[in-house]
Amino acid sequence: MSAGVSTEFISPGPQSFNTTPIIDGVDWFTKPVLVAALSVVVIVWFYWGASRKAAVVPSKLQFAGELGYNFVRNSIARDAIGSHDYMKYVPYLCGLFYFILLNNVAGTIPLIQFPTFSHIGWAYVAAIMSWAIYNGVGIKKKGLWGYFKHQTMPAGVPVWLMPLMIPIEFISNILVRPVSLSLRLFANMFAGHILLLVFVTGGDYMLRESGSIALGGVGIITLLMGLAIAGLELFVQCIQAYIFVVLTAQYIGSAIADEH
Repeated sequence: MSAGVSTEFISPGPQSFNTTPIIDGVDWFTKPVLVAALSVVVIVWFYWGASRKAAVVPSKLQFAGELGYNFVRNSIARDAIGSHDYMKYVPYLCGLFYFILLNNVAGTIPLIQFPTFSHIGWAYVAAIMSWAIYNGVGIKKKGLWGYFKHQTMPAGVPVWLMPLMIPIEFISNILVRPVSLSLRLFANMFAGHILLLVFVTGGDYMLRESGSIALGGVGIITLLMGLAIAGLELFVQCIQAYIFVVLTAQYIGSAIADEH
């Protein structure tokens, strides 16, 4: 306990991300599950509404839907996969991007304020889905041995270096990618939200519980810094959704490319 502080401050930590069932007796129905389900409903409603009365002169909703779809199609899928094969992967990449984006931004939305992917399990599932897809399409196109050779035997490498290169390329291209995908997303959501919790709860504690004018002033400054952190977290939430989907598209592109 600090001098002049009436009660002990309990700092935020991993325990702050523990969630309790929303409905008694239904242990699996927690806030992350609710946010994920709501995000699916919002995405389906948005694109259904945007496309059900498509017209040459688009409505505002249709224009917004086309803008969101074209962003993923042109700026992510086509650039990363190539103009020949990209279209078949656009639905998955579009759904993945907006699902991750909405669940990340949920950490900033008042009354929700919980980024789903701050729980590592959600990030694992998203990464495993992408891992299965890009390896699956690569094996489908090249065959199992052809895909293995494509991913582990870089062209132009001397034969005598292959015993060294094959394990390195296998670990890098096959094993590490899903881990790096999931950990990058989880770590950013977890770290950003816990930093915000530290500033908000710390500032609130000093302002209301310290009983000191000086600490109260520091608390106000800390709360203002918390607002700045919230803005930074919102940026990170958006950019991490983009990075996850860009990397997924690049992995798909590398899996089906003719050259290593």
